[in-house]
Amino acid sequence: MTAIEEIATASAPAALGAYSQAVKANGFVFVSGQLGIDPATGELAGETAGEQAAQSLKNIASILAAAGTDMTRVVRATIYLKNVDDFAEVNARYAEVFTGSVKPARCAFGGNEIPKGALVEIDAIAAL
Repeated sequence: MTAIEEIATASAPAALGAYSQAVKANGFVFVSGQLGIDPATGELAGETAGEQAAQSLKNIASILAAAGTDMTRVVRATIYLKNVDDFAEVNARYAEVFTGSVKPARCAFGGNEIPKGALVEIDAIAAL
């Protein structure tokens, strides 16, 4: 039976509910959806979807580092947008992070009500 391990770091915002920042299992890290919250202030890191996406991705990177992996090992991501019209702006920030020859598989969709009034939320799965 494979061990399941909770991953938590103060370098990313604490979970807002009954879930882990991430879970490590079967050679993968499953990162819960990350809002663009600055862990130092507890507030959204900007008013635009692009600014919030950049912080969401930083939060994911911090969680992956705590799990012993990094953004180059992300194999799947999901982007939840409040407004699908923000896709190009969020995609531009996403593309700044995922620059390797193999990009993560991904889906993105809009029309979501996101906690704390956020404009974007991103989750990820990474290989160890």
